[in-house]
Amino acid sequence: MSSKKNVVRVTILGDEYSIRSDASPERTRAVAEHVDQVIRDTMRAGNIVETQKAAILAALSITDELFDAREAGDELAGSMKRVSGEIRPWLPPAKRKE
Repeated sequence: MSSKKNVVRVTILGDEYSIRSDASPERTRAVAEHVDQVIRDTMRAGNIVETQKAAILAALSITDELFDAREAGDELAGSMKRVSGEIRPWLPPAKRKE
């Protein structure tokens, strides 16, 4: 990420927001589109009319996705560490550093 703040206008549920972020404008737009889509899906799935309730349920859904991704990353890192430990003895002594 750059140190320059980008200001990007995005639309979520028909409302416009100016987002100031270190992220690229493309990334900010993609995040906003994802939030908009999850809120809309939540509203459709539960027949929810109140946008505030839909936004809270969408935030819970997105946070659940985040937690799942973190757990998967931790499991992958653990697997890689185990494989590294199994392979290390096969390497020449000079290459066995941790």
